Amino acid sequence: MLTRPPRTGGGYRDYPPEAVARVRMVRGALGIGFSLAELASILKMRDGGQPPCREARRLAESKLSDVKRQLRELAGMRRQLERLLRDWDSRLAHTAKGQPARLLESLPDKLSGGKRSPHLTRKSKEHQP
Repeated sequence: MLTRPPRTGGGYRDYPPEAVARVRMVRGALGIGFSLAELASILKMRDGGQPPCREARRLAESKLSDVKRQLRELAGMRRQLERLLRDWDSRLAHTAKGQPARLLESLPDKLSGGKRSPHLTRKSKEHQP
């Protein structure tokens, strides 16, 4: 991300003042989701005299699309957890104290399309008081 700086007589790296601004820019870009490889490509363009602005914008737009997709997935997971907790509350209300409610066994099986096994429904014998 930085060009190799010259060394002082004592062996220390002697970075130019603009290196601080570049490090801040890199940290900011990493903070919004750019990868090191993406940054390296952008900085290579910039250092080669080509303005990377359109490429940077394209990458940022892709990041935004990813974030929107992740938010949709998280919203779906939130709804699923809310339903699950309502179901578990009902199961616990119908389970005698000290008896297992088998909450984890009631989780939907993603491989079967989210359907519960027939023997793990709310009406099964082990969930009746």
